[in-house]
Amino acid sequence: MTTLGFALFAGTAPGLIPAAAREAEGLGYGSFWLNHPGATDGLVGLGLAARETRRIELGVGVIPLHTRGPQSIVEGVRVNGLPLPRLLLGIGSPNPGALARVRSGVAALRAELPVRLVVAALGPRMCRLAGEIADAVLFNWLTPEYARRSAELAREGATAAHREPPKLFAYVRVALGSQARDRLAKEAERYAAIPTYASHFARMGVPPLETAIAADTPSAIASALARWEGAVDAIVLRAVTGRETIDETLELLRAAKPA
Repeated sequence: MTTLGFALFAGTAPGLIPAAAREAEGLGYGSFWLNHPGATDGLVGLGLAARETRRIELGVGVIPLHTRGPQSIVEGVRVNGLPLPRLLLGIGSPNPGALARVRSGVAALRAELPVRLVVAALGPRMCRLAGEIADAVLFNWLTPEYARRSAELAREGATAAHREPPKLFAYVRVALGSQARDRLAKEAERYAAIPTYASHFARMGVPPLETAIAADTPSAIASALARWEGAVDAIVLRAVTGRETIDETLELLRAAKPA
């Protein structure tokens, strides 16, 4: 059965991260994630979430290795007191040199931290590499159908390396209401303008909005999520709200909560 996680923008309003993490754990979500955008350190936010929770897995999705090296990541994990058994440490890299950078980054982090390493994968070669070396894979901006194809590539990589298949996560952006839907559309436009993602959308043959869920009611979220059953091991709902308030975020958490 596909499980659910919940994700926020790491640069969101103060107080929202701990409140959302507490609520996600209480509602039975399996994981709580933050991204690592630009100068905003997702590991700092995860430290806040860690202090408010006891069981839920904590993921960062993902730290770009071309801007932050393995030793800095190790220091960030330690300084922020992140609980290693619960941590899902996500890394990724753009081209050029992405495959080599990720391979060496995973090796360096494994030598320092006993955590589960998650590799962000868009293209076929990164999907295979993630299956070969990572504990988990994080997909992003893709349809359930393409997720199934990407999952097979990751499993092929694991088989070739004589490893158990990695756990498969997929970020799925979810907006509830018209104001949130407008923000989702703007975010989709931004990603469509990034060359790596533009190539990704071209490979799938769909615009970015077709990979997301824009719902008017909580029941519409449940119907849309049903398409994902069995595509990956866990769906991570990347929250998109109208004004990034605590109330909106808690409403979305409750609307999409695990059955």
